[in-house]
Amino acid sequence: MTTMRAIAIREPGGPEVLTPCARPRPAAGPGEVLIRVAAAGVNRPDVFQRLGRYPPPPGASDLPGLEAAGELVEGDFSGDNPFGLKAGDAVCALLAGGGYAEYAVAPLGQCLPVPAGLSIVEAAALPENFFTVWSNVFDRGQLGRGEGGAGETLLVQGGSSGIGVTAIQLARALGHRVFATAGNAEKCHACAALGAEAINYREEDFVARIKALTDGRGVDVVLDMVAGDYVPRELDAMAEGGRLVIIATLGGSAATIDAGALMRRRHTITGSTLRNRPVAFKAAIARALHEHVWPLLAAGTVRPVVHQMFPAAEAAQAHALMESSQHIGKLVLTWEP
Repeated sequence: MTTMRAIAIREPGGPEVLTPCARPRPAAGPGEVLIRVAAAGVNRPDVFQRLGRYPPPPGASDLPGLEAAGELVEGDFSGDNPFGLKAGDAVCALLAGGGYAEYAVAPLGQCLPVPAGLSIVEAAALPENFFTVWSNVFDRGQLGRGEGGAGETLLVQGGSSGIGVTAIQLARALGHRVFATAGNAEKCHACAALGAEAINYREEDFVARIKALTDGRGVDVVLDMVAGDYVPRELDAMAEGGRLVIIATLGGSAATIDAGALMRRRHTITGSTLRNRPVAFKAAIARALHEHVWPLLAAGTVRPVVHQMFPAAEAAQAHALMESSQHIGKLVLTWEP
């Protein structure tokens, strides 16, 4: 059987457990395609998987990596193929695992053509963040479709992260006012350059600052990657009818809320994870992205922010940087031909 280079998790632990290895090349099944991977994005869930806290779903590869870009090699193109993809096309894909390898299998419905004008490395930085932001900010959070009307406001916690820079750009491109928190002046400057009104959470109380910037009204949607004790503060910073969308629990999973205030102010608290959702659900997001976001990428209105590229063999260094939180935007692994 043909083998490929890959990066495996030797055992739960620090970045050093990421180990270059040889693996059998995977085969595409019904409704799937095989991608020759040129680049793969690094994401916080990869770190959690490496630590033993985020196992892959049943049937998924045990290799880390939730997104990749490269060339379609072969596969089943007989089913629903809304973008007319075929062998030889350059694509980016959302994966349930397996992106840290020279070849990866993906459901056809989770593959998108590389947007015009983007490099393969930039394309690898798209799927995980763009699928997540679209699903949570615009579908679950209903930004622009709530009580605040078409010009609603968004608060992004962690604005300089891969998710953050994506949410800022998409919300701004679609006509919304955006606020973003970040932990130092450099990160705040990066958020501001993308169109957000930045708040240094180490120096300012984001609740007080949001109320001051909105004349006491608050924001319509909060995208939260912290949870924990941030939740009651975020509810305080929200306008009536506001929606809080939780997508990570970096600050802890337990929170105390005032249920009476929640009812009086008609707030909604929701959240989601993406990895375990059905292919049909993810394919629907792919179609929405192709319709609403891919034209923005092709026009240059929205761009992926790639902080640094690493050869795949240096995945440990990429994870160490991810955990340091010193980066702005995305980290990407690349495979040499």
